[in-house]
Amino acid sequence: MRSQWQFWDSGIDPKQIDDIIEVCKKFPEQEAKVATDTSVAKARIDNNIRVSTIRWVQDSEIFQLLWHYVQQANRNAFGFDVTSFASIQYTEYYGSNKGKYDWHEDVQWDIEAAYDRKLSVTVQLSSPDEYEGGMFEFGNGIEQPDGIKNKGSVLVFPSYIQHRVLPVTSGTRKSLVAWFEGPRWK
Repeated sequence: MRSQWQFWDSGIDPKQIDDIIEVCKKFPEQEAKVATDTSVAKARIDNNIRVSTIRWVQDSEIFQLLWHYVQQANRNAFGFDVTSFASIQYTEYYGSNKGKYDWHEDVQWDIEAAYDRKLSVTVQLSSPDEYEGGMFEFGNGIEQPDGIKNKGSVLVFPSYIQHRVLPVTSGTRKSLVAWFEGPRWK
């Protein structure tokens, strides 16, 4: 049986994490939206599903870092046809507004596109002592790796796996997420 995810505990060192946060903070902040079934362009704010701020990141060094992990994970466990990246997002969940992201998949099955998201990457940018709550969880009985809250941990998983971030009850949870795509799932 293939692994359901690939994980590196403290894969990225704290200095590099601080540099990533500094780069990400240069991009405009916006309230996170939820895509509709038929169009990313028609995404809407829905605080019943998602409460966070995001920044769309365009940085070649961050892309190269994440691409390294995706290639390694894909070679070790998945063997998917992954040819490019879709986007990189810096996310902050605040305890002051119970930041969360309810159950979702990263593949948008019902849109007309030549490519689908194949692999998702999550990098933990906060230390566990910087926030409470905010646990990342997989659905369908899939266990998340130990150490997932550790600063610098890197998780790569198939984009079709259901997952969520539980409400943050205090502090701020920061993460970097990215999606890598390939030809439509068949």
